[in-house]
Amino acid sequence: MNPKVTHYIQDKSKWTQELNLLRSVFLELPLEEIIKWGAPVYVYKGKNIVGLSAFKNYCGLWFFQGCFLIDKDQVLINAQEGKTQAMRQWRFNELGEIDTVLIKQYVLEAIRNTEEGKELKAKKNTKPLLIPEELQLELDNNNRLKETFNEFTLSKQREFTDYISGAKRQTTKQKRLEKIIPMIVNKIGLYDKYKNC
Repeated sequence: MNPKVTHYIQDKSKWTQELNLLRSVFLELPLEEIIKWGAPVYVYKGKNIVGLSAFKNYCGLWFFQGCFLIDKDQVLINAQEGKTQAMRQWRFNELGEIDTVLIKQYVLEAIRNTEEGKELKAKKNTKPLLIPEELQLELDNNNRLKETFNEFTLSKQREFTDYISGAKRQTTKQKRLEKIIPMIVNKIGLYDKYKNC
């Protein structure tokens, strides 16, 4: 049992019973228990199988390659239709909805699918990097900022540019720019704190 997962569950006081029950299913299986993206993830031979999460109105599971699950009981949803390709989510609103026998069947199927090599890989973003003019102006006027920005991978550069471009109001764009400049200079990715917690 990973103490970081225990802490995560204890921290979600509204869903502690539900999360502990779900966790008990995974601990019986040949899965490694880790924290990724700030939440418990269960891994089989280096492949992410299922994650555990708690939100304001529900707790649940997400199957990383859930698109390959048969889902004869129709319990899985695509939480971001049109965006998410492989991942599927299973939500619970109360303890009584959790059927541990059924959950175990789904997880065992997910493990078999992994053994069979069923995997939908994310498509690589091949669009050119579009730097918002606010950031470009800062890059043009600050050599250190420009050098460290260029040291980031294209995907990390895209996280910064999308973060600014995603704001509708100019004041929000400016606040976001002020937030990311010290991160770039200190070589900290926008979402680094969520990775491998």
